[in-house]
Amino acid sequence: MKKTCYLCTVVTRRICIIVLGLLVFAMAAKAQPMVFVELNCENLFDTRHDEGKQDEEFTPEGTRRWTRSRYWRKLNAIGQEILSCSEELPALVALVELENDTVARDLTRRSLLRNAGYECLMTESPDVRGLDVALLYLPSRFRPLCYDALDVPPLPGMRPTRQILYVRGETQRGDTLHLFVVHAPSRYGGELETRPYRRQVTNILTAALDTLIDKSVIVAGDFNDYADSPSLVALEQAGLVNVSAKAKGAAGRAKGTYRYQGEWHSLDHILLSPTLADRMDAIGINDATFLLEPENTYGGWKPRRTYNGYSYQRGYSDHLPLVLKLR
Repeated sequence: MKKTCYLCTVVTRRICIIVLGLLVFAMAAKAQPMVFVELNCENLFDTRHDEGKQDEEFTPEGTRRWTRSRYWRKLNAIGQEILSCSEELPALVALVELENDTVARDLTRRSLLRNAGYECLMTESPDVRGLDVALLYLPSRFRPLCYDALDVPPLPGMRPTRQILYVRGETQRGDTLHLFVVHAPSRYGGELETRPYRRQVTNILTAALDTLIDKSVIVAGDFNDYADSPSLVALEQAGLVNVSAKAKGAAGRAKGTYRYQGEWHSLDHILLSPTLADRMDAIGINDATFLLEPENTYGGWKPRRTYNGYSYQRGYSDHLPLVLKLR
């Protein structure tokens, strides 16, 4: 009978232990949910004036006295807000109202997020104030394959607006994701009068979605419209599912992501293709206590924003984050 040497036995055992460890790690990674966060940062400007942009109020000499100390406090506040969205680091974070890639770099490299390892993709839009949209991602959970900025041609009377960020990439388990980050034109000037501007964004999105609806698609951002508005209804008619339509605060305080004159509404939305909607584990709003303040006029709570009018109050944002968990 052939005898097995002691060394071979030890090596075999070690190999088995290593393989078992890798299998356990792979199973744990497969079971770990993918957390996706959407957040309007509310005027995350740096302190410098960019030529040709209407950003003078967010400078040290401007009407808001936007100093370096206020800027860095805001960066850390947004970092804290993102970190508080879930126990595990969000794998993907769609951000609205960032001024430029300098702000994105300071947020990911020099704020409270500096040890998280986030990378960033963002647009460089013709928006008159210089605001853009961005996607933060963890390279260990998501690998971009390509990205593009989709122009939104202005209609008559419409100011140049933010581009739509499109990113195609692979998740940790090899699935392909198609992501769109949106910041539609505001309602300033009247909801009815500005409605065609937001429908223009929808038109660009539906054209891009034409060949993707049977894929894994996430469309997220600030649409400046409600779930029953024509722009959101059109996206659902194109085949998307508005999974955030009835999202509520995780702590039971918020009934939407935004509060105006005592009424909670959601201007922020996350829409999924049917394939991805079937893999949704949970959807909610991060309404942690530190993100809120008492609503003295109407009662209850409201988001603790950076400014109350022109009065600086060391807050976070006038929007609360949407938090999506996918299996």
